[in-house]
Amino acid sequence: MNVPTIAEMTAAGETPEVLFWVGCLGSFDDRNKRVTKAFVKILNAVGVKFAVLGTEEGCTGDPARRAGNEFLFQMQAMNNIQVMNGYGVKKIVTACPHCFNTIKNEYPELGGNYEVIHHSTFLQQLINEGRVKMQEGGSFKGKKITYHDSCYLGRANGIYEAPREVLEALDADLVEMKRCRTTGLCCGAGGGQMFKEPEPGHKDINIERTEEALATGATTIAVACPFCLTMMNDGVKNKEKEAEVKVKDLAELIAEAQGLK
Repeated sequence: MNVPTIAEMTAAGETPEVLFWVGCLGSFDDRNKRVTKAFVKILNAVGVKFAVLGTEEGCTGDPARRAGNEFLFQMQAMNNIQVMNGYGVKKIVTACPHCFNTIKNEYPELGGNYEVIHHSTFLQQLINEGRVKMQEGGSFKGKKITYHDSCYLGRANGIYEAPREVLEALDADLVEMKRCRTTGLCCGAGGGQMFKEPEPGHKDINIERTEEALATGATTIAVACPFCLTMMNDGVKNKEKEAEVKVKDLAELIAEAQGLK
């Protein structure tokens, strides 16, 4: 795959249009690597001049700060800011709402000021500009899709319409869960919970959320966050519904609809 690093581009005297911030799960988690590849295929197909930091990208520090380790957060953040400022980065796109929220809202106080766009908004812009052309009556026409709002995309940053507009472009039947938009329910992974077992209780949050998604009768659960993808996938497996119901990121759905293999 054609994925240039910003170091290679800079050495060649070129400047990328956007820096694609891959994030930890997009880099290391096997399931989420497929989302990264799907998004890269879309960027290449429409001719967006992008680059990644590669091995120079470190964790944004979001889990550390949420878990209460402010010292580690500031160390991780400052490392990233120094690298990006060194390359003169202006515009960042990421498929992770946690990375999006941290770089957009928390890096400025440490000297990292960038235009940060979540991939749902970026995909919506590409569709609106006609750069991503959707075929009418494509593979998702008439199929029921439900969308799970990520906490850091929805409630934290007020992005509700962009992901839904991307799904509407698929010509699919978008069915909403009872708890959606401003009243959406967390998948259970935020606030550092991704990296630990949940506290004792009668039901895990991701199971509760999966039950709500399955109740819509949708055959696809659309997500726009790597944490949500993992948690909803686990929920569908718990219900033994993985043969009938698929959990997919917006980028995967768009790449699939466009026939980008």
